[in-house]
Amino acid sequence: MLSRVADSIYWLNRYVERAENVARFVEVNLNLLLDTPVSGFTQQWEPLVVTTGDKALFHERYGDANAQNVLQFLTFDSEYSNSVLSCVKSARENARAVRETISSEMWEQVNSFYLWVKEAAQTETTEEQFYRFYPEVKLASHLFAGVMDATMAHNEGWHFGQLGRLLERADKTARILDVKYYILLPSVTDVGSPLDELQWMALLKSASAYEMYRKRQHRITPESITKFLIFDQEFPRSIQFCLIQAERSLHQITGTTVGSWCNSSERKLGRLRSELEYMTIEEVFEIGLHEFLDQFQTRLNIVGEHIYEDFVAVPLAS
Repeated sequence: MLSRVADSIYWLNRYVERAENVARFVEVNLNLLLDTPVSGFTQQWEPLVVTTGDKALFHERYGDANAQNVLQFLTFDSEYSNSVLSCVKSARENARAVRETISSEMWEQVNSFYLWVKEAAQTETTEEQFYRFYPEVKLASHLFAGVMDATMAHNEGWHFGQLGRLLERADKTARILDVKYYILLPSVTDVGSPLDELQWMALLKSASAYEMYRKRQHRITPESITKFLIFDQEFPRSIQFCLIQAERSLHQITGTTVGSWCNSSERKLGRLRSELEYMTIEEVFEIGLHEFLDQFQTRLNIVGEHIYEDFVAVPLAS
């Protein structure tokens, strides 16, 4: 497979997954507003911008981090590369570049997704419409993943798509968890309060994890929720599940067996997955959950850089 094609399929899936996860990210706050006084959450919009890593850009362009500005920035800002609109647009551009490789159904789905988001961006959106908009973004992403699985041969190209989707999902699950644990709680005195429990429930729902978590646990506790979202090997949005499946796709691409490696991306991903597999939740809290998640995101970015170097970048002449 041409490296150009592999890269486009990889990023097509990363961008669709990123759009979905930005929607999930914002939905944490919106769900909380349904159950708590608005006055209690006026200060809770800036943390969403902080965790994107683009706080300086946001303040340069918008200034005050109120609900309207943050929602516009993360959802419809065409000049912000990680907004929902920009992600779906980038996904469509990557799909257009490989139309001869992907199925026509995949192209139709991502094209329809883009046109729908573009139309929403051009009309004035009320608060009530925002509540309906983000679930629809998630549904459109799910439809794309299902169409890809059902209509594209599960060859190298499909595995590059899986690799992109799973790495993006692992990163965003970490970010959603970080939002709650590190910055959403207004005061340490609220730990264990009804407000605290509402926030954890909102987080689980935003990760489509509430029902699956409840089948395992009867109580909402920070430790058990964190353990579920990081270490569960059966839930599709847990960090560990994503790494296991991403590693399998990477080995399908290279032809090596799991447990061995032939390039730096396999070695980096395999080491990250195995270290997580043998870590306990107690060790995570000893490190500090925010610090652990921050280190994990950094290492996951390094995996992505090595995938580019191993499969896409043109080797420098010696």
